[in-house]
Amino acid sequence: MPRKLQRTRPKQGSRLAALRRAAGLTQTELAQLVGEPQQNIAFWEASEKPPRSDVLPKLARVLGVQIDHLLDGNTDLPKTRRAGPVGRVQKVFEEVAALPRKQQERIVETVSALVEQFKRRA
Repeated sequence: MPRKLQRTRPKQGSRLAALRRAAGLTQTELAQLVGEPQQNIAFWEASEKPPRSDVLPKLARVLGVQIDHLLDGNTDLPKTRRAGPVGRVQKVFEEVAALPRKQQERIVETVSALVEQFKRRA
């Protein structure tokens, strides 16, 4: 009798995909942030094979979770996890870091002023 094709995404792959979407990232954006080809992200999301050990810390950092959560989902998400698109914020600041120093300083001053303004309103 022929084997049935697995049509559902494996738990580990589902977890990675869900964490990526929760961070507001596409596969391509996540791949750029961890320095991997997009095809690797797609493979890990579609299979039960975990990411390589050298990539796990990078994924955990970008997605704001512990490595254990990426692998088995048994640990709770950190209660201190910041709301919002953390990955996108990181990506923007990495792009800012590539700008000339004067432009970086202007951006930091503007963002700092906005942060202070939002703190006062909270």
